[in-house]
Amino acid sequence: MSERASIAPIVRFSRGESSTDQDLVAAESPLEVWLDQLGTGRRESIGLVMRTPGDDRDLVTGLLISEQIVTAPDDLVDVVFVWPDADAPAGTAARPQQARVTLAAHVDLDAVQATRALDRTSACGMCGRLALQSVEVSGGRAPDTPRLDPDVITRIPDRLRDAQAVFSETGGLHAAALCDLTGAPWLVREDVGRHNAVDKVIGAAFAAGRLPARDQVLAVSGRIAYEIVQKAAVAGVAAIVAVGAPTSLAVEAARAVGLTLAGFTRGDRFNVYTGAGRVRRAGE
Repeated sequence: MSERASIAPIVRFSRGESSTDQDLVAAESPLEVWLDQLGTGRRESIGLVMRTPGDDRDLVTGLLISEQIVTAPDDLVDVVFVWPDADAPAGTAARPQQARVTLAAHVDLDAVQATRALDRTSACGMCGRLALQSVEVSGGRAPDTPRLDPDVITRIPDRLRDAQAVFSETGGLHAAALCDLTGAPWLVREDVGRHNAVDKVIGAAFAAGRLPARDQVLAVSGRIAYEIVQKAAVAGVAAIVAVGAPTSLAVEAARAVGLTLAGFTRGDRFNVYTGAGRVRRAGE
């Protein structure tokens, strides 16, 4: 059994008949993130992340990048995962696993503390963490480059779905991917939280030296809220392609930072809410 899923006893009902059975459910457990500053002995908590275990280093790294706590490789010294000494069972909210992040001495922890996030849930991410005016895109580009073919955009959701191994087992996970301009996913990550899946992708891209991802498309399996746009902007992607709908603030943020935002990508159709100049029209 994978750490990403667990077995739950169920009572199954069908046409008025019931039977006992078992079902696979997506795993969800807390991870507390602590920041230590190298050489100072200073430690700050930035709260709990409710996540699906697995790819936790990518998750934490992506969170630090998305929240602009870390902006360069030499800002991040190390990430280790530990269980604190306690009587509560491992994995419960009373005894969450901890990610202990060591930051370089030059990172300004006072600035981190002044803008520290609310506790994070799998539903809403770190809600309210950043003001709209703080969104900054990594690696500027012209509003009509790179160019995207419509048929590439329409193929992305199926490619994303094909790579969702744990979703196939549980039906309970979101996914995010970085895709190239042909729509091929370079990396796919799953999590019970939409924001977590994006952070895992961004963290892996950062570790691989692939940020800013100027010629990449961020694909997401659900709707697009403001925070997804904020994370995409920090990663420097050209576009976001989603199966679901964007929110009004997501559209406003995408327009502000020059991202192409495509939603309701289903079958051979999609809606472009911002940055339509990047999408090739018939005859081009």
